[in-house]
Amino acid sequence: MHMADALVAPAVAGTMYVAAGAAAAYSIKKVREEDDPKKIPVMGVMGAFVFATQMINFTIPGTGSSGHLCGGMLLSALLGPYAGFLTMIGVLLIQCLLFADGGLLALGANIWNMAFYGCFMGALLIWKPIMKNGMTKGKIIFASILGCVLTLQLGAFSVTVETLASGITELPFKVFVGTMQPIHLAIGAVEGMITAAVLCFVHQARPELLYASGDAEKKEGSMSFKKTVAVLAVVAVLIGGGLSLFASSNPDGLEWSMEKVAGTAELEAEGGAYDAAAGIQDKTALLPDYAFKGSDAAAGTSFSGVLGGGVVVIVCIGACYLFKFFKRKRRQ
Repeated sequence: MHMADALVAPAVAGTMYVAAGAAAAYSIKKVREEDDPKKIPVMGVMGAFVFATQMINFTIPGTGSSGHLCGGMLLSALLGPYAGFLTMIGVLLIQCLLFADGGLLALGANIWNMAFYGCFMGALLIWKPIMKNGMTKGKIIFASILGCVLTLQLGAFSVTVETLASGITELPFKVFVGTMQPIHLAIGAVEGMITAAVLCFVHQARPELLYASGDAEKKEGSMSFKKTVAVLAVVAVLIGGGLSLFASSNPDGLEWSMEKVAGTAELEAEGGAYDAAAGIQDKTALLPDYAFKGSDAAAGTSFSGVLGGGVVVIVCIGACYLFKFFKRKRRQ
């Protein structure tokens, strides 16, 4: 559901940057107050995990469309809404700059659509209330599917509102929203099942890693903290470097919807803001579309999955120290 620059007017793009920036600033403040240094490696590894899983588009049967994990619900269920949101920003930033996945002008909108709802609404309005009186696998499955479905619906609806506000006449609002919502309902259901599987594993291995775990902190997990993080790291490498080769070639939910409504998934936009954003991406995107430039070799996809995951780890962990998220406990 990564939006291209042509889908947002500069004024709308600026507004979404301000909204996403405000949410990020508040998240930085809250993470500093939490001061939990054990989140540092989890942020890095799970950021890489979400990056890798987003490379795997799964087919939605009978539609000709595909979808991929957004990851906001998954990250917030592990890290809480604030650290989860900041981790998602790291993922989306690397996708945008290094792989030209999503427009630079539209980055603020993509952060809002793909990260804000899953991390804040998914964690605070769905996950935390459901886990209030104890955490079970049944609750985890229910919260994961419900959270992914509802937050992805909100994200898809935001895309249509942003294109409406941007005056994209090729995508009439009523028709576009009527196409976007159903396909993302199906995508959200699949994402929910994937999210539930990962969170059930963590609940079994190290229950205190889950947000709002409560009494789970007193339960003995089947693995150590280091082993659990290591398993997730290995899975991220295997997904990014191997399973990504088997991703569906069908257009994702947004592209599919655009083709249904406008007859194309690539709209044109002219103006200084668009040219400037495209110029920056041309310089930073070393592996556009997750491939070596000028080559369709499978090695480019595998290399992109492993390299991208590694860069996300560096960015997420580096940000923890740069912004001094966990300053107080390290000094103690």
